[in-house]
Amino acid sequence: MSRARLSFLDALAVGTVGLRSRRLRSLLAALGIAIGIATVVLVTSIPASSQADLDRRLSALGADLLRVDPVQSGDEVRTLPPESQAMLGRVGPVTGAAVVANTHATVRSSDLRPQGDGAITALAVSGSLDELLRLRVADGRALDGDVEPTVVLGSDAAERLGLDRLPSAPVTIDIGGVAFTVVGVLAPSPLAVDLQSAVLMDWEDAEAWLDQDVRPTVAYVAAPVETIGELRPVLASTLSPESPGRVLVSRPSDVIAAKQASGATFAGMSVGLAGVALLVGGVGIANTLFASVLERRREIGLRRALGAQRASIRTQFMTEALCLCLAGGVLGSAGGAVVTVVWATSRGWPVVIPLGVVCVGIVASLVTGVLAGIAPSVRAARLTPTLALSSE
Repeated sequence: MSRARLSFLDALAVGTVGLRSRRLRSLLAALGIAIGIATVVLVTSIPASSQADLDRRLSALGADLLRVDPVQSGDEVRTLPPESQAMLGRVGPVTGAAVVANTHATVRSSDLRPQGDGAITALAVSGSLDELLRLRVADGRALDGDVEPTVVLGSDAAERLGLDRLPSAPVTIDIGGVAFTVVGVLAPSPLAVDLQSAVLMDWEDAEAWLDQDVRPTVAYVAAPVETIGELRPVLASTLSPESPGRVLVSRPSDVIAAKQASGATFAGMSVGLAGVALLVGGVGIANTLFASVLERRREIGLRRALGAQRASIRTQFMTEALCLCLAGGVLGSAGGAVVTVVWATSRGWPVVIPLGVVCVGIVASLVTGVLAGIAPSVRAARLTPTLALSSE
């Protein structure tokens, strides 16, 4: 005689009888696992959102920026190769490159202040320097390849020249004996401190109007943050293959160190809290099922007396555990996502909810249900019909 086995639908119907008949207890049990899974989602999504905001702010501070300088030695004034911008732009991970040259031309004060000011440096720029250094024009406009010689002033240089605000009439300054029209004033930038006391002109203007052989003295390179560490030696050997030590490649190491430290802190916190939350949820489910076994001993005995096999009893309570945990996992994932959206939005962060974490949370809730349901379901299956029916 073959033993009857429960179909999937029958197992689902029998396994949810206890849940439907004890709704409040079932809700509280599912709420326990929901809180655990919500914690998993929260401690992953909120740090991820915070990290995305931190990445955005770090990028604004130059975490993706490298500066290349020739190493000076004694009285020798070293410069970078004339084709530095093209050489750096051909390096794989590089997304942008610009070079700056000190023209060593004398800058004399504006029409508004006829006295000289030797503390101002005249720099020629080539490439997207404004994008790399996040330069912003506070007054006027940026350089745009005018036919006549033009410059923009750093914030400190403009203040020294009395041009922190440009007048309505065009104004010029003398650079190396040539009148350059001032078209803009830069806002202060934490990435361009050395440019604040300088005047900037197009590379072509420096070569055409100052009649000089302009050679790069500083180069700036942008690249994805994750490649910055590996890119430093590559840039040095690219610009100086025979002697890479003659080129210094620097980066905002304090910013990147803060990024890496914060990422490690977030990861450790997430793992710890998620583990504790799942443990608490699993204990709650197991406790609920043990209580259910004790309360339903007569029901178990009756089913056993009517021919139900031990496997059917185990399936019944295991199904109950899985349904509880699945409901809790879905509820917790949804709740964690909602709280993440509200929290991140209120703080002005990008909303980041890793889909993989949500899926892992639901799977983790099912695994927790299996582990929590093993002992109660085995205990229920071991009850003999006589003992179960004779219990009060």
